[in-house]
Amino acid sequence: MPTSAESRPAARCPVHPGAVPLEGDEYRQNPAQLYRRLRREHGSVAPVLLDGGIPAWLVMGYSEVHYVTSHDELFARDSRRWNAWDAVPDDWPLLPFVAYQPSALFTEGAEHQRRAGVISAALDGVDQFELETRCRRIADVLIDRFAGRGAADLTADFAHPLALRAAVMMAGMPVAGEDTEALVDDLRMVGDAAEGEDPVAAYGRVGARIQQLLKEKRAQPGADVTSRMLAHPAGLSDEEIVNDLIGVVAASQQPTANWIGNTLRLLLTDDRFALDLSGGRLSVGQALNEVLWLDTPTQNFIGRWAVRDIQLGGRHIREGDCLILGLAAANTDPQIWPESHVGAAGNSAHLSFSNGEHRCPYPAPLLAELIARSAVEALLERLPDVVLAVEPEELVWRPSVWLRGLTALPVQFSPAPLSTS
Repeated sequence: MPTSAESRPAARCPVHPGAVPLEGDEYRQNPAQLYRRLRREHGSVAPVLLDGGIPAWLVMGYSEVHYVTSHDELFARDSRRWNAWDAVPDDWPLLPFVAYQPSALFTEGAEHQRRAGVISAALDGVDQFELETRCRRIADVLIDRFAGRGAADLTADFAHPLALRAAVMMAGMPVAGEDTEALVDDLRMVGDAAEGEDPVAAYGRVGARIQQLLKEKRAQPGADVTSRMLAHPAGLSDEEIVNDLIGVVAASQQPTANWIGNTLRLLLTDDRFALDLSGGRLSVGQALNEVLWLDTPTQNFIGRWAVRDIQLGGRHIREGDCLILGLAAANTDPQIWPESHVGAAGNSAHLSFSNGEHRCPYPAPLLAELIARSAVEALLERLPDVVLAVEPEELVWRPSVWLRGLTALPVQFSPAPLSTS
């Protein structure tokens, strides 16, 4: 990570006129409303301010996001290009996202293809039937903990612990225990730190735990993602594998948990789905897809850095400028379809997994969908009369501009027996 002004290029990126802070209650609770306002005032590419008033561009147009992610030669991933580094403090909360690291996220060209190829091969080795079976068992264990109470918080009691256990299971870590719980709390802190928490320190602890995992798997390999990465003929170094595994585990846990929670919220609050909660797998599939269009777990992604001066969406982007991929805004871009038809059944051309060379590596989206679908279906089968315990408008979204998920999803249901599995 860049840690001093001497190691960073001089800043040449002044605050853009009319720049809007990416924070505040309006953004947190109703980001779609803010995107509409930004589109009216600035078009498809809007000037914004990150934490501490650091300037960037929010790319909101579907075509513009597609263009940026399709042209790595113009909008690259190596953050050392940023022209605002000397304005970034050493304790900046977004450093874990943007400070250059030797991970696949920041590599380019042939090196990125090599690193991404190792990740894809390791994920492709996951037995999808076994993963689904084990996710169902994890779901049953979690549901058993609250089934007899007739009430639960599906965010804390179900969605997040299930996604965590699925992620660490694929990596070859124990699915429970103090060590695992500490890891997931640090991952949460990295992605969405609360006031007083230190995401930079949390990232360091995550790296230390993954480093320990590599030692364990080198001594005793298994049928898991970590062991397959270690054995891959590309011969990645330990540092490379640690950084890439952090990305794999983080992407498997937090976004998948919010995908589960956001889908359950939709099923429980929208009459189109509530009429047939107990029965139809089709309804679950439609809800999963609609959430990716309207409430995608990854709202924004930072970022890309302009390789040279260029025009984008009528804006003059200067060499070294930071661009944020507005995935949620792009998915609801009125230029690609009327707002009332966003998320139409069967259309999966959303940008929720990004696009281009740096999109989520195959088959990660398929594995995430398998985990999410298994979780939602298991819950509805076990608790067929589950209903929301509060009014829909009382639900509160987490205060994050990057991730979209509820702070809690309280529900009620008829007490159910324990699982027989």
